Amino acid sequence: MTDFLLEPIGVVRSTRSEAIDDDWDKETASIILDSRFTPEAFAGLDAFSHVEIIYLFDQVPDAKIETGARRPRGRQDWPLVGIFAQRGKNRPNRIGLTICEILSVDGATLSVRGLDAIDGTPVMDIKPVMSEFLPRGQIREPEWVEELMSEYWTRT
Repeated sequence: MTDFLLEPIGVVRSTRSEAIDDDWDKETASIILDSRFTPEAFAGLDAFSHVEIIYLFDQVPDAKIETGARRPRGRQDWPLVGIFAQRGKNRPNRIGLTICEILSVDGATLSVRGLDAIDGTPVMDIKPVMSEFLPRGQIREPEWVEELMSEYWTRT
């Protein structure tokens, strides 16, 4: 396999400084592009309602990385599932991906709601959400996921 070196394109600015699960829709965050980019990088993005933010869970220590199976959130009443059957931050490559609502675009700053990344998180890429790239057909998921996610996006 070939190694790739990725460089963040920007950083998350948010009032949330801890990766505490739940209530992420209460958060608004800004993504500030680094100096390589001008506001032109966001040209036309304000015509979309949502973006996918690809970011790095940079604060997860090597010792916490999962390569096998675990119980989501450590709950013994939930099944043992492989790291690729969940969206936890302790992933082998520490990559996070979230679809967020666009609140505004101002120069080289993008403001969003519902980004489950903390202040200082490196942003690797931003892509507009297009309905043609959303799942085709019905989505199937296990019952434990509904319970896990029941308060993840709760708005006040």
